[in-house]
This record gives sequence, structure tokens and C-alpha cells, in this order.
Amino acid sequence: MRTVAQKMLRTCNKLFNRKTRNDVVEGHLSNIETAAHMDNIQHLASPSHQPNLEAAREDVHHVEAVLERAHHGGGWLLSGIICINILILGCALVSGSAFNSVAITAVHRQIFLIVLLVLTMLWMLFYTAVTSRMDQAIVFKDSHAGPVWLRGGFLVFGLLSLLMDIFKIATYAGYLHCDSAVKVAFPVVQAVFLIVQTFFLWTHAKDCVQLHTNFTRCGLTLTLSTNLVVWMAAVTEESLHQTEIPDLYVNVSHKMYRANYGDKCKCSHSACDTFKEAFYYLYPFNIEYSLFASALAYVMWKNVGRLVEDHSHPHVKFRPKEVCFGPLTGILLVVAGLATFIMYEVDILTEDEEKRNLALLIHFVMNIVIVSLMSLATVIGCIVYRLDHREHVSEKNPTRSLDVGLLVGSSIGQFIISYFSIVALLATGARGYLNALNLSWALLTVLQLGLQNYFIIEGLNREPFHVMQEAALHTNAHAYTEMSTVIESNRSTYQLTSTKNKLNWKRRILKEVSAFLLLANIILWIMPAFGARPQFDHPTEIKFYKFTMWAAIVNIGLPFGIFYRMHSVASLFEVYLFS
Repeated sequence: MRTVAQKMLRTCNKLFNRKTRNDVVEGHLSNIETAAHMDNIQHLASPSHQPNLEAAREDVHHVEAVLERAHHGGGWLLSGIICINILILGCALVSGSAFNSVAITAVHRQIFLIVLLVLTMLWMLFYTAVTSRMDQAIVFKDSHAGPVWLRGGFLVFGLLSLLMDIFKIATYAGYLHCDSAVKVAFPVVQAVFLIVQTFFLWTHAKDCVQLHTNFTRCGLTLTLSTNLVVWMAAVTEESLHQTEIPDLYVNVSHKMYRANYGDKCKCSHSACDTFKEAFYYLYPFNIEYSLFASALAYVMWKNVGRLVEDHSHPHVKFRPKEVCFGPLTGILLVVAGLATFIMYEVDILTEDEEKRNLALLIHFVMNIVIVSLMSLATVIGCIVYRLDHREHVSEKNPTRSLDVGLLVGSSIGQFIISYFSIVALLATGARGYLNALNLSWALLTVLQLGLQNYFIIEGLNREPFHVMQEAALHTNAHAYTEMSTVIESNRSTYQLTSTKNKLNWKRRILKEVSAFLLLANIILWIMPAFGARPQFDHPTEIKFYKFTMWAAIVNIGLPFGIFYRMHSVASLFEVYLFS
């Protein structure tokens, strides 16, 4: 205990000693309070007093809070203002270029995005070359931020997004003789941006920077807002590509997104159509990449000036042999879902109404089976949580707070679509088997979303099982002094042997449920992300709300629903690891 307090004292002294004049002005109101609590830590660490672990922890957390307030200054407000202004301007330009082909075109939107991408890259290079290399700039690392499996998924999405930009360059290069060069310049700049940003976030996602704090906050909100504007542009482009617009609404312009040049502008090479179809199939990965980057940038922004305790994140290995039934059932569900999705995509494009209805029937039934099994599995998991006596995590963790916020927030998109469908189907009487199946799907989706949110949030906020076991051993260490010595000297050996023990029934059930839900969410992400739009293929909601209103509901809610499924996959993987 004395060693911990002395280490915290030395760290705080270093932070105060390196303050610049501006930092002193920002933090001078809390210096007296800080000094008093530092005296308390020294008092607790003195050999003449019995160490009090809980009191020392409270003082350390209070000192952290005081020092964090001293680092905040006006950078939080300025960076927030920058983010809000860029997002609103970007939203206006993206919306204007989608529905106005005269005053605001896709070229104007792409020029704005090029400026944002270049500015963001310049800041990232400055941070990497200057700020991160300064002495005492990065004293602390947030062990919870950017786990390796999350950064691995981020890297995969980045590589597929880079492939999408290469296909775009090859496509629009064929129209250079009759179209703007900006359409080629944008994917080139975006490809460079992908490389720079992926390297930046891979190497610095855990940083709790202590120098250049105001400039770093502004740079991170620039990164956050740039990725969100890129996400909005990609979602709009993909939504208009997937939305079949009736002849009555031909005044809605979408030629910029589909690049329908007509006879006036023909591609100079024969592979244009192939490349164009290819990069549209890669859009879902680019959309997820932008959201992953936004989340990582937000966590970095929250960690600017933050002081974290000097302990590492629990090392947990992924052991697929621990469970069997959940992954096996989930894989079967994914295979069946892919088969029905391919059938749906093929048959829904035919002119034969019977085949179209059969495709919708199979699609509705498959989704009902998936969400029903997911709801049942989630109920089992929730019951186990009620029987589980693990404590809730009390440690401050921006990553966990962001995960919960994104989970609840993104689920609203799917809730909106489901409830609008329920209202339309009930109001029209839900006549016919397709309407009855659609209504059942919507109702079960609402139930499944609520249950899954509860299960994931409970899992993220519970202490890991191995941490609780270790804590129990430490609690009884005063009765077995020799045991504490063994734990300290052979901690790695204990963790290795404890993982080899057979899982108890609670852990096994939670892992089975988490693995099954993870795979089920993957197939529920694949189907809408790659083109399944039963909301437009089934006419009931279109007739009830009219096309313009229903298209707005779906095209706003569905991107959030798609992100919800992928974010659930990441969260469920973490729940699986720590169960």
C-alpha cells in the first residue's frame, strides 16, 4: 500500500512540475484541495499508521478528479463547437447533393470532404511526429480502450474500404474525358486517409495525452466529425442505390450516386460496370469502418488529460473449445440465413409475382426463426444473470460508457422501423399471410432488441469471473498469509492453471448464449447491409405512409439498425471473453 501511494505521489508531482503558465492558471483553484489530499495519501502511507486500502483508493480517485478538472480548461467547449459545426454543415451538403442536382452536386460535397480529410491527416501526422514524442506527453495508457480484437476488426474493415476506393478510382477514371476530375481525386485522397488513420488509431488508441491538450481535443473532434460526415455520405449513397424509386418520384435525383451518364458520357474502358457493382458491395464495410474510427476517436478525446490507475487490463484468451452448442447452432443459423438471403435477392427481382411473394415468405419466416431463437437464448442468459452474484464494475471507463450509449442509441433505428410497421399493419388489419408474418417479425424484433440490450449491458457491467475469484482469494489472505505470498509470486501461474479448470455451469451457459447471439447478429447484419429491403418490396407500409415518408423512415432508421447489429457483435464478443 505504501508503494502504491508513493508512486501516485511521484506521478502527481511530475504532472504539477511540468505545468506551463496557462496550465497553472487553469488549475490554480484546485491546488489547495489537491495538496490536502496528497497529505492524506502520505499520512496513510506512513509506517506509523495501519494502511487503509479503501480510504487510500478514495483519496487517489479524488486526486485524479481534481487533476482532470485542472486539465480540462476551455478545450472541451472549443472542440465540441468545432465538431457540431462540421457535422451540421456536412449534413446539409450531403442532403443537398442527394436531392438537388443543380445548385449542389456531388462534386461540391466531395470537395468539402477532401478538405476535411486533408486537415485531419495533417493533424494526425503532427500528433504522431510531435506531440506523442514529447517527454511526459503520454504518461498513462487506458488499458480498456481499443482492445486488440476491436482494432483487428477495424483493420479488416479498413483494408476492404481501401479496396472499395481502388474500384472507385478505376471506375471514375473511365469518365475523366467527360466528367469532373474531383470524382477521381476524392477516392485517391480517401485511400491515403484510410492508411494514415488506420496506423494512427492502431498505435495511439490507448493514449491519455497530457501535453497540447486543447489542440489534441480539437484534432480528435475533427477526426470524429470527419468520419461521421464520411459515414453520412456513404449511407446516403448506399440508401439511394438500394431504394427503388417509383416512376411517380422521378424528380428525386440520384444520378450522381449511380453514375448513370447516359449516352452523353461513356466509359473509356469495358470494366466500368464491373468495378461499379464491386464497390457498391463493399460499402457496408466502409460504413462500419467510419463508425469504428469515430468510436475510437471519441474514447481518445475522453482520455485527453485523464489520469488512470497503473494496472493492466485482464488478459483473457479466446478459447473456442470452451463451448460447443451455442457456436454450432449459430453457424447453422448463419448458413441457413445466407441461403435464404441469396434466394431472396434472386427471386425478388423477377417479374413473377408468385416468386416474389415466395421470396418474401421465406425471408419473413427466416427472420422470425432467428429473432425467436435469439429471444429464447437471451431470456436464459438473463435468468443466469439473476442467479449470478458477481458485483457490478464501479471503475470509471469511457470505453464501456460509449459501448452502452451506442448500443442503446443505435437500437432506436430498428425500434422506429418496427413500430411504424406495427402501426401500419394493425391499422390495415394485417390481412393475408405476408402481412401476418411481417407483423409477427416486427413484434418479435422489438422484444428481441429489449432483451438483448439488457443482456449485453449486464454483461459489460459485471466483474469478470476470474477477477472475482482472485478478489475472493485476496479477501481471505489475512487468514492465510502464506496464500497471499503465493499469489503475488506466482500470479501468472495461477491465471494459467485457473483457465484450464472446467467452467462452472453459469459461465458455460453465458458463454454459449453469447456465442450464439454473436453469430445470429452477424447474419442479421449481413442481410440488410448487402441489399435486403423487404420494407420496399412489401407494399403495405408504402401504401399506408406513402413512399416519400416511408423511404425517409427506412433510410434514416435502417443504417442505425445495421450498425446496431455489428456493434452488438463486438459487445457480445467482450461479454463472451469475460464470462
